[in-house]
Amino acid sequence: MARKRYKPEEIVAKLRQVDVLVSQGQSVVDAVRSIGVTDVTYYRWRSEFGGLKTDQVKRMKELEVENQRLRKAVSDLTLDKLILLEASRGTF
Repeated sequence: MARKRYKPEEIVAKLRQVDVLVSQGQSVVDAVRSIGVTDVTYYRWRSEFGGLKTDQVKRMKELEVENQRLRKAVSDLTLDKLILLEASRGTF
């Protein structure tokens, strides 16, 4: 069975939906089932996205992508620096 990948905005909406259902008196297990995910997924989402608003989640994801791009740039530059140091020493 193929897994559905939820966007961060969808995850926040589903977490809010569970909160509403629980406040209406449903158990957490029943509320989680009603949104169509497992208990493990719900608790993982809650630990990652709990308490965030939709715009905050968008910004967090943008920052993660930018951070990944910058890390790659730093690693490429570090590798280039090491190659140039070896070449300047004359050791191949």
